[in-house]
Amino acid sequence: MNKPFQRAIRCGLAGLASFLALGLPSTPAQAQDFPTKAVRIITPFPVGSGPEGVLRLLADKLSRSWGKPVTVENKPGGNGFIAIDAFKRGAGDGHDLIQLDNVHLSAYPHLFKKLPYDPVKDFEQMQPLFRNNFFFTVATDSKYKSVGEIIADAKNRPGQLNYGSWSVGNPVHLGSALFESVTGTQMTHIIYKETSQLYTGVATGELSFALGTIGSAGALERAGRLRYLAVAGAKRHPAYPNVPTVGESGGPAGFEVVGWTTLAAPKGLPPAVADKIRRDVEKALAEPDFKDKFAAFGYEPFPVTREQFGQFVQAESLRFADVIKKAKASLD
Repeated sequence: MNKPFQRAIRCGLAGLASFLALGLPSTPAQAQDFPTKAVRIITPFPVGSGPEGVLRLLADKLSRSWGKPVTVENKPGGNGFIAIDAFKRGAGDGHDLIQLDNVHLSAYPHLFKKLPYDPVKDFEQMQPLFRNNFFFTVATDSKYKSVGEIIADAKNRPGQLNYGSWSVGNPVHLGSALFESVTGTQMTHIIYKETSQLYTGVATGELSFALGTIGSAGALERAGRLRYLAVAGAKRHPAYPNVPTVGESGGPAGFEVVGWTTLAAPKGLPPAVADKIRRDVEKALAEPDFKDKFAAFGYEPFPVTREQFGQFVQAESLRFADVIKKAKASLD
């Protein structure tokens, strides 16, 4: 092969390499440059709610870390479908994110025959933001001193005890239905328009009990109008070490009712971009002021890997499916 020909081949290969380098996107560079503009996080929760308050603190920290505005857009109502629709019509490159909870991902697929979204195909899970266990709440002067006493009374008077929630299919309703199922009891579900009315109903004795969190029922508990009978968790809550678990209070061992929220991005996001968002969110959640925010609402960190979280969501979905089937609950 003569030298001029060799030089021509080398020049051609170099030109081809340069062309390919210019024509193909570089995923690491995409991750390093993200975000390139303002980021919007859509939430189905109203202004002032606990999940929304955590999200606003996170948005502030991400804005400082990324050097780009990160705004929270509230779109409550419609079972979260309004927020999800806005998200699906938004940017698919990670500049539009959404906050979802366990009901959207684990319960609604079994409560609706047809959903306006696919919990698997439409969302790339970024990072769980927090989790919280529910308490059995009763009126301060309630005759019930333990969960075991509620079970015994419910078995003696089928259908006469009642519990409340704010809709069909929320964690409070499904957690209470699960309680009926595992204890072999039958009670009546009373629906209230608002959470404030719900826990006032407990305080006045209209309801036998209701599941509630520190964020939703805490104000009345601190005011002395409600009493925490037990926590539906694997262990006692650090803020209420004297409140027993359900198992310690005469109920089924290991009984747990959990709420959680997660941050999600559009499905199909480049892996490097998705990993960057996860890392930055995880770093922000580890900062000290989140500890105070979580304490105010009774939330706890939810430090799991992506794989662990996927397994957790799948297991919870199967559990909800069983509860919903037994309760014959439907939102269609």
